[in-house]
Amino acid sequence: MNLSKRSKFEMSPMNETEPFQATPAERIVNDFSITFSTVNGSGSQTANTTLLRALFKMGIPVSGKNIFPSNIKGLPTWYTLRLSREGWLARVEQDDIVVAMNASTIQKELDYIVPGGVLFYADDIQVPRTRADVTYYPMPIKQISKDSNVSPKMRDYVANMVYVGILAQMLGIDLEKIRVALDFHFKGKQAAVDGNMAIIQLAVDWARDNLVKTDHYFVEPMNGTQDCIMSDGNTAAALGSIYGGVQFLAWYPITPASSLPEALHEYLPLLRKEKETKRCTYAVVQAEDELAAIGMSIGAGWAGLRAMTATSGPGLSLMSEYLGLAYFSEVPVVVWDVQRVGPSTGLPTRTAQGDLTQAFFHSHGDCQFIILIPGSINECFELGWRAFDIAEHYQTPVIVLSDLDMGMNQWMSKPFQYPDEPIDRGKILWEDDLQKMIDTNGKWGRYWDVDGDHIPYRTVMGNQHPAAAYFARGTGHDEFANYSETGEDWQNLMTRLDAKYQSSREALPGPIIETMQGSEIAIISMGSAEFAIQEARKLLKDVGIPSDYLRVRSIPFSKKIADFTRAYKKVYVVELNRDGQLKQLLMLDMPELATRFIQLSHLDGLPLTAKWIKEQVIRAEGK
Repeated sequence: MNLSKRSKFEMSPMNETEPFQATPAERIVNDFSITFSTVNGSGSQTANTTLLRALFKMGIPVSGKNIFPSNIKGLPTWYTLRLSREGWLARVEQDDIVVAMNASTIQKELDYIVPGGVLFYADDIQVPRTRADVTYYPMPIKQISKDSNVSPKMRDYVANMVYVGILAQMLGIDLEKIRVALDFHFKGKQAAVDGNMAIIQLAVDWARDNLVKTDHYFVEPMNGTQDCIMSDGNTAAALGSIYGGVQFLAWYPITPASSLPEALHEYLPLLRKEKETKRCTYAVVQAEDELAAIGMSIGAGWAGLRAMTATSGPGLSLMSEYLGLAYFSEVPVVVWDVQRVGPSTGLPTRTAQGDLTQAFFHSHGDCQFIILIPGSINECFELGWRAFDIAEHYQTPVIVLSDLDMGMNQWMSKPFQYPDEPIDRGKILWEDDLQKMIDTNGKWGRYWDVDGDHIPYRTVMGNQHPAAAYFARGTGHDEFANYSETGEDWQNLMTRLDAKYQSSREALPGPIIETMQGSEIAIISMGSAEFAIQEARKLLKDVGIPSDYLRVRSIPFSKKIADFTRAYKKVYVVELNRDGQLKQLLMLDMPELATRFIQLSHLDGLPLTAKWIKEQVIRAEGK
């Protein structure tokens, strides 16, 4: 629905006595956004996610984005639900409906409402009715909370359920679906469900008796969520890691990564206990800092456990030297970096893709890291288990780059697919394997490339063969892990490590490529930019600019990316950082194609929108 059409709506006066009847052409059904403007720490998250789940249960494609401050309590926070009949999940720049519970931001809320939009507001807020093209609905939040007979100390928290009931009445949200959502949230605790439903019903009754609908927004049941689930990327990554056989996690709290280890801590006891003995088959350690977390994880990886940690940009910076050790001594470990805005403390609760070059050039010396970049919660799950296979196969650290938008926000998706491949532990030698190698070759060396595939064999703790022990050296060494400072040994070792890294190019998850008939331009992106780009390509096609599209999923880059790029004179690289970090690495990898890449950088800390991409491409195309 375009804004020009919405601006033609004739708004009914607030004192209209006849029930509002929108003509079919005026009705906007299941295709709008609702933003809740509240205060951090006010307990609004329960109310907002209740509405999200209720709409999802009605079969309406919906996504939820939380824009929150980095303090604990008191500053403004926003939560946006986007309903989309066509299934678009990216952020939108303007609001169709605003639910205002924060007096300090009321003017900003009015400025962001589209022509023909709606403002629900707590009636103790002084609202400057400066816009005639907005419908205003006051809500007696405090009075209904008082009438609910909830204890005074709980009224501020249950107040948010009042707007749940009023929206349910005014938009047509199924109350039974709201009850189901509350039952899920409160894990079946009937008293909590009934108490909240009582407040919601009071609000429904008040809205029915006191508000006359004069807007054009409605929800109706549909089947757009059939066989779908709702999850955030951090939970998906945690579940994928569990199904990938994670055995050890060490972590230190940091926004926005903390919910990934927390999800592991929640689900591991349910999924990873021996049935008979009830013994845990994993270890989770909250370390004293990021250095301890990565050190423990690398130690566990050296010992033979599937080990991981999760952090964000500042934590990844602190892990640099340890990761260089793991690369050089060839220890498998998985690091999830859920990116936020940097450098320094930056904006801890905003999203970005600014850690790419840090991950690529991490640590000092000639160091190279395999990087995986999920573009959906399904891929967060898949790369959750696949990262362990890759790390152990290549005996190297694997860095998985997610971001706050992907990791902490709610996304609709098809169900996760159980791993369809056997676990790849790589080239591990147990007692019989080691003896057979010694019998065949007369010796064994930890860093000896016996097979010519640049990957040596390793032993792990528990192997009781007398020859199994070795030094995992961070200093120069030869093929048999002996200390060495000779130039020949150093050159041979570094050449082999590079060859091992390069050999992963076509074995890693390859790029996703989509084409359109008549395309003369292309778009390349990574990660959570996927959602806005897919919608933007539709908008661009509608104005006569079809585009082909490639999404990068791993580094080192597949040769398919160079082959794709050669077909176009212009390739727009869309990313969420100032310096065009993905573009930089593409140019470095394929310098002969460098002039074809055009940087489109989004930098405000908020998730991408299709509108922004469309406008940037149109401007660059001179149309």
